Amino acid sequence: MTYVVVARYRTKEGEENTVLPLLDTMAAASREEPGNLAYRVHQGTEDPRAIVLYEEYASEADFTAHCATPHFQEIVLGRVVPLLESRDVLRCAPRPEAVA
Repeated sequence: MTYVVVARYRTKEGEENTVLPLLDTMAAASREEPGNLAYRVHQGTEDPRAIVLYEEYASEADFTAHCATPHFQEIVLGRVVPLLESRDVLRCAPRPEAVA
């Protein structure tokens, strides 16, 4: 069973062009982590300051390990978060398949 994280960011006015390249670097580093299955950066088409990250891990422990990496600490917490107006992180596990 995979573990999914959906993070929604809203950058401060004019900071999206600084945040997006940082997140591209973050995505590349994260995809190299053991247990990372996907890391995608999306930008709002109607609101360019809206950014959504879709992350998928083999387990919750893999996501926890991701949060402890130097690239997460330095890029996300150290450089991206200060440029955000808001940040929401939703952690998800798949529901069991319904049997009809």
